[in-house]
Amino acid sequence: MVPLRRFAFALCGDWHTADDLVQLTFVKLYQHWRRARPESLDAYTRRILVNAFLSHRRDRRRETVVAEPPDTPVPEAEPGGDTGLGQALRALPPRQRAVVVLRHLEDLSVAEVAELLGMAEGTVRSQTARAVDALRRALAPTKE
Repeated sequence: MVPLRRFAFALCGDWHTADDLVQLTFVKLYQHWRRARPESLDAYTRRILVNAFLSHRRDRRRETVVAEPPDTPVPEAEPGGDTGLGQALRALPPRQRAVVVLRHLEDLSVAEVAELLGMAEGTVRSQTARAVDALRRALAPTKE
């Protein structure tokens, strides 16, 4: 459960949402248990989690729920301000983020990611290259 939760956090960047995604993953896995094969259970579970994350992103449209609404709007971060890896990952489109997390954090091969996400291996390679390029640009030190 811990690796699945860590994977969900890498996708969404929020521990509470990650917990919700993992819970939803287990519910879906239980509902479709007859389809699961022991030899591919790990990949099947990851696929459910990625689909839950992508659906969540579509449904929420970057909605942020807070307990107390702020009195004034929060100013936007200035370019070259506080940019961490988490912020740069959250700025990626959801499918690119999923590819980067699966390839580099989960250490899956291109073929495994392609099968898991239902895309061609060339698409996985190009999406990975674009995402890594975007991360490099976001994390590059500014020259002043």
